[in-house]
Amino acid sequence: MRAKYVMSEVFLGLWRNISMTVAMIITMAVSLTMLGAGLLLYNQVDVIEEYYQTNLEVVVYLEREVTQEVSDQIGADLKASPYVEQAVYESKEEAYERFKETFEDTPDLVKSVDAEVLPSAWRIKMKDIADAPKLIAEFQEREGVYQVTNQREILQQVFDILGGAQRLTLIVALVQGIAALMLVANTIQVAAYSRRREVAIMKLVGAPNWFVQAPFVLEAVFAGVIGSIFAFATLIAAKYLVIDGQFENLFSLMPPIDMQAILILLPILTGISAVISAITAWITLRFNIKV
Repeated sequence: MRAKYVMSEVFLGLWRNISMTVAMIITMAVSLTMLGAGLLLYNQVDVIEEYYQTNLEVVVYLEREVTQEVSDQIGADLKASPYVEQAVYESKEEAYERFKETFEDTPDLVKSVDAEVLPSAWRIKMKDIADAPKLIAEFQEREGVYQVTNQREILQQVFDILGGAQRLTLIVALVQGIAALMLVANTIQVAAYSRRREVAIMKLVGAPNWFVQAPFVLEAVFAGVIGSIFAFATLIAAKYLVIDGQFENLFSLMPPIDMQAILILLPILTGISAVISAITAWITLRFNIKV
């Protein structure tokens, strides 16, 4: 009987302050969406780093006029290096085919480049990409070597940008979360004030504090949970309609976002929103509302 009464009061209270309830749900949804995006980005940066760490190469570009004998000696020394797992020779023709595949979406650029312009190279898969500077130091001054590049250094700028976006997303989520908590507190105060007579009668007949406060706390929890569901749906829509849809080519060089990573967010966002909403409502009632 008590549970039925409490639940009826919850839904009645939400309906009485429908505009503020909707505002609270929307604010919660926005802040939780940003939080979920931040958590996804945080996880994805680790996935991207792990993906590329196992696929990054050191490339030894050869001079255009290098002799076959010098090229073969460089290859033999590379294969004998304790840092190298595999060394594969790439001719000018193969380099041009790779160039055409990489820039197939920009045919004008492909037409403007002659195959003879691209240098031949040795592509090295490292046993540990962290040892790349040692290998580069050994070969960058060798006869016949034009340049040695470490793909990890090139992509480090990308990782730095992703890390910055990661931090920015979490900061925005934090600001949105604070705004959501303030709105929860304000909504609870308004709800308690609008039902002050009912609260006073309940106190007069000896109702315990938890029984009086329960409908208000559950209202906040309900709004938070609904907000988390909207946030979860937004993240799924963003994956299928934006990342895998409109900007599929932009993200083609990166490992796709695993659906499992998004599904894990549902209990996380729901739990965070429910706990924080309940705590905020309880503190608001405990210290600001005399019940």
